[in-house]
Amino acid sequence: MNNLEKAVELLKNGNYKLVAVSDNEEITSIQRGVKPLLEILDSRKNLHEFSVADKVIGKAAAFLYVLLDVREIYTDVISKSALDVLKNNEINIEYKTLAEAIKNRSNTGFCPMETAVQNTNDAETALVLIREKLKQISI
Repeated sequence: MNNLEKAVELLKNGNYKLVAVSDNEEITSIQRGVKPLLEILDSRKNLHEFSVADKVIGKAAAFLYVLLDVREIYTDVISKSALDVLKNNEINIEYKTLAEAIKNRSNTGFCPMETAVQNTNDAETALVLIREKLKQISI
């Protein structure tokens, strides 16, 4: 079983929202959204050697995966704009469902993170926008 298969199995069989697997390490999170990705990024960990499985990937998360230097990802649901970001950055992606956009948790509109980064194609700019949006919605 390769690392991506291990990550997908852990995602499906555990209560995780995010799983990253390398030959020597497993990272798991039960947190939703971009917060676990920001924590990994803030820890200065590079995920180049990791295969990732994630429940949902919107454009904001896709930019964070670019910054984390991930090479391959599986997700249950991905937005079209996230798929474009990953493909443009040569990240291999497998997915179950392609969505027009990711909806917010109350299903009343679009995900605030996806909306925050909709007009950028730059990962560093997206990171600034993500952090700004998180500050706004956590007040």
